[in-house]
Amino acid sequence: MNFVGEAKKLVSADFMTVADELDVDSAALRAVLTVETGGSGFDAAGRPKALFERHYFYKFLADRPDIQADAVGRGLAYPKWGEKPYPKNSDGVYAEISAACDIDLDAALRSTSWGLGQIMGNNHKMVGFDTAEDMVKNAMESELNQLRQMAAFIKAAGLLDELQNKNWAAFSKGYNGPQYAQNQYDVKLADAYNKFA
Repeated sequence: MNFVGEAKKLVSADFMTVADELDVDSAALRAVLTVETGGSGFDAAGRPKALFERHYFYKFLADRPDIQADAVGRGLAYPKWGEKPYPKNSDGVYAEISAACDIDLDAALRSTSWGLGQIMGNNHKMVGFDTAEDMVKNAMESELNQLRQMAAFIKAAGLLDELQNKNWAAFSKGYNGPQYAQNQYDVKLADAYNKFA
């Protein structure tokens, strides 16, 4: 995969439509987008913004120890989050994703967070796709598709009340996982919301 699709940008009307469908304050939804991806769903090459999670790749290769060991040897997998810093730019991230795809396409796509909402490929069924590859191809087409994936995830994960009520700590815990406080996602969301409100 080259990960380049139509890469259509979001327009204000699209954004407001999704906010209305979720019945959320548009400033709250914009805050989530800003914290997750800086408000843009594509990198300079027109690929969905992405982050490859090596600890997920390790987990998804657990039933094939030889392949898992190869991925570990290449620096693409390890058992615990945070063992090594992320690449500093999108090209570095995509170099890792491409190398992981050469090992196992599905595991690599499921181990990566994608687009505006940084939805993990492993959550493809939660957002309405049979496979992670289908989800990624959908994200490659437009930021509106990415925003709809994020909205579907928020609903499926039971986080809509937290977003509607601007309960940033509870939303961050559900959206970003138990390490949210270490990365101050709740503080960043509150600050971004106050800026947009």
